[in-house]
Amino acid sequence: MNRIILADNQVIFRAGAARILALEEEMRLVAQCEDLAKLWSALESLRGTILLVASSLHPDVLALVERAKSMDSRVILVAENTEQVSDSLVALLDGIVCRNVSGIDLVDAIRSVARGQRYMQRANVTAIHATDSVGARVRDRLTPKEMQIVSLIVQGCKNKEIADQLGTKEQVIKNYLRGIYDKTGVSDRLELALFTIHHRVLAEAAARAGNLIEMRSA
Repeated sequence: MNRIILADNQVIFRAGAARILALEEEMRLVAQCEDLAKLWSALESLRGTILLVASSLHPDVLALVERAKSMDSRVILVAENTEQVSDSLVALLDGIVCRNVSGIDLVDAIRSVARGQRYMQRANVTAIHATDSVGARVRDRLTPKEMQIVSLIVQGCKNKEIADQLGTKEQVIKNYLRGIYDKTGVSDRLELALFTIHHRVLAEAAARAGNLIEMRSA
């Protein structure tokens, strides 16, 4: 049995990963951590695990890897889609996957690392941009306001929180979401978030929209 600790401050990614791992008989998600304090606590109490750790938590990778090895555990870093991971960090880690990793590749990464192999997903950004026609097509269909809503959905915001940030009413957000679901072909907010994360072109557009919201609220 592969026991997994998932540490990430993005609620939607944790939910999506948990759903994927629950389908695999030999995998068990033993802890979910939204911050570093909970990650360290889980690591200390659970030996022989595989740690899926998001770079967005800004962990001390060297300290984390050293402690994980002492606990007979291994570390896979979940890097942001456009993040450049230094060669020095790559050398320390047991695995690296991108935020938009597919479910199949995530499972493959965990299995490889569990077997003592290293798994490094360092896709060429330009190549992915060129081939992600689905992500580009959906991005072009969405209006700037819809893209802002997608960005907030990926961050795990509820409809009321989105309405507050965008200065509108919750019912208006619900109406927008129906249109977004139609354009993306998904049926709920979790599927929307996972779809966005999976398509790098769309994820980057959503991130830019999110940055604009933060700039206006600053």
